Amino acid sequence: MNEVIKAIKERRSIRRFKPDMPEKKDLDAVIEAGLYAASARGKQAPVIIAVTNKELREKLARANCKIGGWEQGFDPFYGAPVIFIVLVEKDWPCRVYDGSLVMGNMMLCTHSLGLGSIWIHRAKEEFEMPEFKAVLQDLGIEGEWEGIGHCAVGYIDGDMPKAAARKDGRVFWAE
Repeated sequence: MNEVIKAIKERRSIRRFKPDMPEKKDLDAVIEAGLYAASARGKQAPVIIAVTNKELREKLARANCKIGGWEQGFDPFYGAPVIFIVLVEKDWPCRVYDGSLVMGNMMLCTHSLGLGSIWIHRAKEEFEMPEFKAVLQDLGIEGEWEGIGHCAVGYIDGDMPKAAARKDGRVFWAE
């Protein structure tokens, strides 16, 4: 089977990660895969913030937990040591589509490297908060940005989840 199709069929969302930090070369490969995502008009509008700093990672987790309505102490990133945040300028009409393609590429790349990943929402709400707008400024990212998603990445702790059966009735041919 074609390697890309195989990765698409085998990749799963991981909800339990080991605390070990993946190798930098693998993280760089995941970022590169995201940067090569298709984009409207070839604009390459999305940016990626690679969070490996434990303090910032925990600050994101606490905010995400609060926004999601979970009890304090729940880790919405499931222990993943790396969080890639995809953002796109708010005024770009294709921001959600372009950012989603970046997320998809990164998740497929993590699987191909033997890592696990999961898309975690609420980046939009986080980056509307002054404390996370300040993070952008500290990184030299100016303008108004919308968080598209978090790609939580790390080594899988446990077995790879099984694929759910695909639902019937989702394809319609107009021949």
